[in-house]
Amino acid sequence: MNVKISELAAEEQFDPLDMHNYRMENLPVREKSKVEKYIAMAGIPLSLLAFVLIMWVIPLPFLENFDPQTLGKGAKAAFEKLGPEGFVRTNVAMFAVFVSSVILWMTEALPNYLTSLILIITLVFTGVLPEKTAYAQLGHEIMWLNILSFILASMLVETGAAKRFALWFIVKFGHNARSIFISFILINIVLSAFISATTAKAAILLPIFMVVAAVYGATGGKHKNNFGRNLVLQNLFCINIGASAFVTGSGANLLAVSLIVGATGQGFFFQDWLVVAFPVSITLLFLGWIVGTRWIFPLSPEEQFPHIQGGMESLGNELKNLGPISFAEIKSITLFVLILILWATDKYHGVSATAVAFVGAIVALLPTVGVVKWNEVDIPWHLLIFSAGAYTLGAGFKVTDLPAITVNAFFDALGLGATTPFWVLYIILTGCMMFSAMLFQSKTMRTMIFVPIAIGVAQRFGFGILSLALPVALLIEHVYVLPFNSKPALLLYSTDQYSFTDTFKFGIVMMIISWITIIVMGETYYRILGYTPNGVFGFF
Repeated sequence: MNVKISELAAEEQFDPLDMHNYRMENLPVREKSKVEKYIAMAGIPLSLLAFVLIMWVIPLPFLENFDPQTLGKGAKAAFEKLGPEGFVRTNVAMFAVFVSSVILWMTEALPNYLTSLILIITLVFTGVLPEKTAYAQLGHEIMWLNILSFILASMLVETGAAKRFALWFIVKFGHNARSIFISFILINIVLSAFISATTAKAAILLPIFMVVAAVYGATGGKHKNNFGRNLVLQNLFCINIGASAFVTGSGANLLAVSLIVGATGQGFFFQDWLVVAFPVSITLLFLGWIVGTRWIFPLSPEEQFPHIQGGMESLGNELKNLGPISFAEIKSITLFVLILILWATDKYHGVSATAVAFVGAIVALLPTVGVVKWNEVDIPWHLLIFSAGAYTLGAGFKVTDLPAITVNAFFDALGLGATTPFWVLYIILTGCMMFSAMLFQSKTMRTMIFVPIAIGVAQRFGFGILSLALPVALLIEHVYVLPFNSKPALLLYSTDQYSFTDTFKFGIVMMIISWITIIVMGETYYRILGYTPNGVFGFF
């Protein structure tokens, strides 16, 4: 009885319209289920067992029988230096490290940054990479872009510019359920153009859409409804798919482009990505809204209007409390617009996105002139260490050419020769990239694995590299099906506005729709742009 009374008292003291209740530090930490705990306990022994079996027990013919002439430049140099036997042992070691690391990442037996640190030093001890190469990945160009992006995102957060824009948009246009959902779609698109960190976008928007959910009767826990399910899940979808519209939307997008540019030897710029990706992103965002609110979690008539009378006014009051727009906000917005303009015109001035972000971060941190101080900048170093492990894995792939060797062995085993139709390769590669998101935690790791594979397949079968690698790269941001698929997914799951089953239902349906969409685009739009040869299916 006392427990129930204390719970009721806690509910009475909790104000669902107070945005401060929904800050990241105030959200409950989700405890693992029994099954998740058992999986985590099994992770370390399974990882060690896999490493030992691959390194010393199980023969791997597909790594031993390959044509040295098919190796890339980095791998050919390693082959000449180590000799056939040494090169095979290096590939076996690389495969062992890769499999054991994936097991640790998937089971979450260890924190992901710790797995990355173990991965890096293991690649050194097994002789796959020299120390200088392994440790240097922390200074990778995309790592710097990630750091600088967090500095720039902190500028918008600390000055309140991002919060002011999101609040203003909802207060101005969020008059009913339909306009609220459309408003959040547009807010996410705008923020994606400026903020490269999806976790930062989630942190900015979470308090706002949680208050809106409460206004419409969804306060989480026992008080879930379809409005809340749709609002939070679709914001998760928008946060990720909005990022896919811009090459600067996430570090993984830029990494994919750098891999493609390295393989083709030709530039691929902000505008090129925008032309290919933006129409797909916009289409999927509105399809997600329709599918969610009309089919999977249809809104009842009473869920389409506010439950708390005057509740939306609380957001208006929050906007008023911000006061008039400050000079610091104006400076941060002006600086970010200039950065965006330079990103968008990189084809003409040739300055990389990282270099532009470098200059922007320096200006933002300048005394007096700047907008933020270093101690106000929020840089999640554990995520960056995690990313460094993925980049080190990529460096190992480059030296061993493991993805290309594996791909060749796979297609040889299937009996797919030079006459294999393009559409078979297109469907296999995009399908693997899409649904791999259900298993892997890291967008960076998926990029490191599947983009080089797509490049290798294109080269093996004589198709243009962009025809396969680009559609695969456009699927990087589909990390919303399960809570462990991305940091925003885990963060939003902790709001308790939806269940594990809810996120799987919505996520898997949108994955299938997105896969069909990328196939249709391959036959139509990408063919018109000259990326896919004779379409995917050759209908026209």
